[in-house]
Amino acid sequence: MLGTVAALYRYPVKSLRAEQLGSADVRADGFAGDRGRALFVSSTEHARTGKTYRGKENRLLHTVVTIDDAADLAVRAGVTIEAEDANPHYFDAEPVSIVFDTWIHELEALAGRTVDPLRFRPNIIATAEPQFAYTEAALVGKRLTIGSVELDVVAPIIRCVTPSYDVATGEPDPALQRTIVVQRGNIMGIYCRVAVPGTIHPGTAIFAA
Repeated sequence: MLGTVAALYRYPVKSLRAEQLGSADVRADGFAGDRGRALFVSSTEHARTGKTYRGKENRLLHTVVTIDDAADLAVRAGVTIEAEDANPHYFDAEPVSIVFDTWIHELEALAGRTVDPLRFRPNIIATAEPQFAYTEAALVGKRLTIGSVELDVVAPIIRCVTPSYDVATGEPDPALQRTIVVQRGNIMGIYCRVAVPGTIHPGTAIFAA
């Protein structure tokens, strides 16, 4: 036993604020409704014209929920955007991400401050058992069983600049970013693929094999 599920999240619009879930409908392609829409740059003569508009481009995106609010932020930055529906998701890499609190606590000790796990936009925040001693890399190749759901761990998550932005205010924290890059190898959390779909609830135990 590795730990238990502390909280579940999805992100209905890629790069916008998280939605906490009372339970997660985990399908073969990820959490139902996760990153089902994304914002695309429609401005001409922009470096990302036709590509997604993300937290990397606007550090305030993660603070808002609606597409209209995101469009207002973009306009203030001189960019026009359009929302598009996914078929079925807009993922950067793999469909499910997990962060264990042990890794967050390690980062907090290194950074000398508290760190909100939502900076890392996980689907699952997990509370580790006291004996938990795994790094992200050490879990790669293992199968996690969470109730009726089975997930295959495929990779550590290499981070971009967005975890350095405060979840509530968007304020940048360059010192935290340096700590993540230099002292944690720019890694936080694990990517998983769904082996067996099902439903996950907070408080469910997480086992590894």
